[in-house]
Amino acid sequence: MNFDEVAWRETSEGVLLPLKAQPGARNNAIKGVHAGRLKVAVTAAPEKGKANRLILQLLADRLGVRKCQLELVQGQTSGEKTVLIRGTTIDALRKRLAEI
Repeated sequence: MNFDEVAWRETSEGVLLPLKAQPGARNNAIKGVHAGRLKVAVTAAPEKGKANRLILQLLADRLGVRKCQLELVQGQTSGEKTVLIRGTTIDALRKRLAEI
């Protein structure tokens, strides 16, 4: 997968990662890149924040960061989301994604 197409942004707080969420999927996985966003599929339904919580847990596991470093900053009820990842860099995230 080519993660260079992700429209990452570094800020003073960390990295802003744009996501395309796919709730209700068959399995939990990072599916690639869709229109400049990292596509993340989760089995949870998009109700009462279940899918959002599972997305953050999946990202923490795959990116090798603690869940407390992640914050959903945009798109709580949308398929297009933005997650702030504190305490890392774009290069470190790209390297970690390339390993999975």
